[in-house]
Amino acid sequence: MNRRLAIERESGATSQRYRIPGQGGIRLSFLPGERITVSSQDGHQCCELLALDGNGLVHAAIDPPGARLACLAVAQLHRAGEASQALRKRFDEWRIDPALMTGGVQLPGEALPWTLTLPADADPLILVLLAPGEDMTVDGQCPATELDVEHWRHASAGTGLPPPLASCRAEIRIPHSSARVYEVRAGEWIQVIDVAGKQCSDFIAFDKAALAHGEELTLDSTATRTLAGTALPQPGLYSRVTDIHQQPMLELVQDTVGRHDSFLLACTPKYYEDSGYFGHISCTENFNRELAPFGIRSRSGWPALNLFFNTQVEPCGSLTQDEPWSRPGDYVLLRATRDLLCASSACPDDIDPANGWCPTDIHIRLYGAEQHFPRAIASRVTPEELPRMTQQTAFHDRTSALTKRFIEYRGYWVPEAFEGWGARAEYLACRERVAVMDLSPLRKFEVVGPDAESLLQYALTRNVRRLAVGEIVYSAACHETGGMLDDGTLFRMSEQGFRWICGAPYNGIWLRELAAQRGARVSIRESSAQLHNLAIQGPRSRELLETLIWNAESQPSVAGLRWFHFMIGRLGGPEGIPLMVSRTGYTGELGFEVWCHPKHAEAVWDAIWEAGKPYGLAPLGFAALDMLRIEAGLIFADHEFCPQINPFEAGIGFTVPLKTKEEDFMGRNALASQSPEGRHKLVGLRLSGAEVPTHGDLVYQGRFPVGVVTSATQSPLLGCPIALCRLAPQFTAPGTRLEVGRLDGHQKRLAAEVAILPFHDPERLRVRS
Repeated sequence: MNRRLAIERESGATSQRYRIPGQGGIRLSFLPGERITVSSQDGHQCCELLALDGNGLVHAAIDPPGARLACLAVAQLHRAGEASQALRKRFDEWRIDPALMTGGVQLPGEALPWTLTLPADADPLILVLLAPGEDMTVDGQCPATELDVEHWRHASAGTGLPPPLASCRAEIRIPHSSARVYEVRAGEWIQVIDVAGKQCSDFIAFDKAALAHGEELTLDSTATRTLAGTALPQPGLYSRVTDIHQQPMLELVQDTVGRHDSFLLACTPKYYEDSGYFGHISCTENFNRELAPFGIRSRSGWPALNLFFNTQVEPCGSLTQDEPWSRPGDYVLLRATRDLLCASSACPDDIDPANGWCPTDIHIRLYGAEQHFPRAIASRVTPEELPRMTQQTAFHDRTSALTKRFIEYRGYWVPEAFEGWGARAEYLACRERVAVMDLSPLRKFEVVGPDAESLLQYALTRNVRRLAVGEIVYSAACHETGGMLDDGTLFRMSEQGFRWICGAPYNGIWLRELAAQRGARVSIRESSAQLHNLAIQGPRSRELLETLIWNAESQPSVAGLRWFHFMIGRLGGPEGIPLMVSRTGYTGELGFEVWCHPKHAEAVWDAIWEAGKPYGLAPLGFAALDMLRIEAGLIFADHEFCPQINPFEAGIGFTVPLKTKEEDFMGRNALASQSPEGRHKLVGLRLSGAEVPTHGDLVYQGRFPVGVVTSATQSPLLGCPIALCRLAPQFTAPGTRLEVGRLDGHQKRLAAEVAILPFHDPERLRVRS
């Protein structure tokens, strides 16, 4: 039995964890003898608490030390706007009068974490926990941020399952080492939940109409893999699962794990017999027994979707397995595309790591076809946190009206390309006219306090002390080894306030750890949910924005805004929507970024879209952006840099002023100890022919590799494939002839020549124009 289950069974309690988003809240039933802990991720977000007795009246006995009267939630409820509407809607769902919040208490951020145990002789309570706050202005630096809640409950107090996604049509419990059969209609939703964690569940389905005619038409692995373009089982799930006629039977809609197997056999009697366990029950036998009443013939092994089963294919082709990644409450959400007869198991395997050595239950929830759930997959910033499902940006309604081609990037859905344009047309619009792109997935962190400057001076490679208010600097952030954690832009908002805009959500945790180590008096709060942004890029971007952005006399105009500076303005006039406009971009063209609160996003998009028509404005997707940034020699995380690559090797050595920055910074000693002559360098490659190499292809001089391709594209500008390449210093001279290896690196070579970066506008005159 795994240790977690043993502890819970011995204590008679289970732990459930919740995340409260900034400006959001949760409602919990709190029983005598139970314990709750509330903590702030950044140490500065307050919690407002309302306790109600069985009659729905305010329970005033809970009065934590340092508590104040609740005020922020009351203010949020009375304001106009989406955050207020969303919170009022939650109170309606809870059937609680929002006016009762005047009797609540506030726990300031410095009072958290806070733990409350309800005495065994107390009456049950209803707790409302909120992470309240005002909408952050574009020049403000005090966002409402997340709270974490851990609730230790009596094991008998509930199912231990996550809350339903919506009203359920049916719930089916599958006890460990068994299987169940159930029917779903076309358009209905199937949620398969791992109750205790690390429990595999095999899934099979049959076309009901075909069964009525005596045909067992089921999920087909060969057809599904062929359409998906994969030859072997992968540690994930296919977005669509088809029958042998290549017609979809199921769609994957949500997945909180991301680590599964697809279409190996459900465990069989032969597997256990070959392992010496004769007579051991198997999923195949459980399926055969449950399906027999439906006239379905028994099989010696059932091809199945192996949910939560952690296998991987080794380079040699063999399969290995380990304990599942799934945790209590993790789930997969599927949608039926036709009427189906489904069977799910709770796998009985207890002889290897497949179920963490301890088989447990699986739970099925069925939802009606009238429900709607967005597509989402889970990510985690740290291994121990709750999953974060893919989000839509505030501009999603506008971009999704122009395209259905979205990809996941840093926890958000972003357009890959737009119908009616396509990557090449979008690229040309940016190079020749003007284009607009949603870059809201960028992470924003507000770093404020008397030690903000000294902390960032240590955390980042650039000389932060030289940064003036209103100015921006591009910098690397390095580990002690000199390897890059991230790159980003730092905005100086005030003398003691900065905004770090980067790619990785882990930056906030890393900065807070540094601050704690150094005893810095500083707050580091993520404002990504309060600040979304559009990139307006291209030679006519300034003309376009000049017609839209109003500025006060104390602020520079769009026309006068210098490269890597920002201004605070308004859309259309002095009473318009507040905006921050920065002269920054990721295309190598003259360009700007426009930052606004999400509640204003659609109005900002509409104004830019309408005003841009005379300028030939086009939308810009990530496929076109990749072409633009490679031509401009701009780097991308996990391609040109990673924690094993330093800024010099990534091509941004100019961000590391070893000679002019006297103070210490993270990674300085490691970077200073490396010989410049021995470092690999980022260079460009121009290739002959039409074939575009891929990330990771080795670059050869003769028989042996001397570098690696980090990014590549077909360049419309040069009319040939180009690549960014990290190369041994002996071969970096412009004009050096090399080859990119394909297949095994020897049987196929692509001729290449070293080129100066950037390919586009080598003097960077256009971006500075």
